[in-house]
Amino acid sequence: MESSQFAARLALDLASVCVLTFAVYWPRHRRRDLIPAYLALNTGLFTIVSALANAGGHGGLAIGFGLFGVLSIIRLRSDAVQYQEVAYYFTTLVLGLIGAIPTLSLGKVTCLDALLLLVVYGSDHPRLCSRTLRTVVTLDTVHAHPDALRADLARRLGQPLRWTVTEVDYVRDVTVVDVRYRIPPAAAPTETNRRHDMAQVPWGAR
Repeated sequence: MESSQFAARLALDLASVCVLTFAVYWPRHRRRDLIPAYLALNTGLFTIVSALANAGGHGGLAIGFGLFGVLSIIRLRSDAVQYQEVAYYFTTLVLGLIGAIPTLSLGKVTCLDALLLLVVYGSDHPRLCSRTLRTVVTLDTVHAHPDALRADLARRLGQPLRWTVTEVDYVRDVTVVDVRYRIPPAAAPTETNRRHDMAQVPWGAR
């Protein structure tokens, strides 16, 4: 790969991952600890795949290594990372991978980068399914009938769409429920405060 072509690909990769990280991810999730992880993984994968592509000639080894790296690192993700953030995590890796593949022209890489950014931007948009949320609720009672449980969840949260009882403790009289629910329109979250921690229990449900 020529120096000018490598510089152009590197600039495009850095621009794409910065747009993803600082223009899309940060305004929506506000987790500073993941920013260096996204940037380092992207540039690290781009550097390694580019080096292997130059060494291998056709880039087959580089592509295989890149795919292996993507799959293995994603499997080692932390439980503290939410699924939305895993999507950004995966996208940063793919951006670095496709940007370093020598058999793809710069125009194709640009189109693929734009497609990835557009998909992540749209799929994680705050207005997409903004009234449907998920949380884990700990109830201070044990309901003997599903209808009673549904009514209790509706009173505390909103309209229950689907729920799973993950724990029932008859000694402490406690029920733990993983619930998907739809909040009333008047209480719908705005674009700035709709981030809902999957493990957070609303105060009214404690």
